[in-house]
Amino acid sequence: MQAANPAVERSQSNAALWTGRIITALVVAFLVFDGLMKVIREPHVISASAELGYPPTTIVPIGALLLACTALYLIPRTAILGAILLTGYLGGAVASQVRISHPVFDCAFPVIFGALAWIGLYLREARLRALVPLRTADAE
Repeated sequence: MQAANPAVERSQSNAALWTGRIITALVVAFLVFDGLMKVIREPHVISASAELGYPPTTIVPIGALLLACTALYLIPRTAILGAILLTGYLGGAVASQVRISHPVFDCAFPVIFGALAWIGLYLREARLRALVPLRTADAE
């Protein structure tokens, strides 16, 4: 196993790491709540999903998929894959909202959560910061 890049590790402050963890915890709390409400077939979720055009038989599998993607996002080794899958899931949520002409906030809400998921991951994951540097080495 290759050792972590010390330059990348040094560039992360404790505040950034904890900010990333807090953002991640908030995003995960919302996603787990949403996924569980789908899995237990909470009546409000069933009616809201029907309004979006999803039959009741699809809600439990959609909730299970959300919980699986969220679990991958929480596991450090698979966090980037989890974030990619959550981005796809949330993109589908945006498409569902746009399709029935919901208000802008309803359409933007999944985008906001997707951005927060990536920001939280970026702040806590050195591999992602190395892959997608926000500034060049010359700027430091």
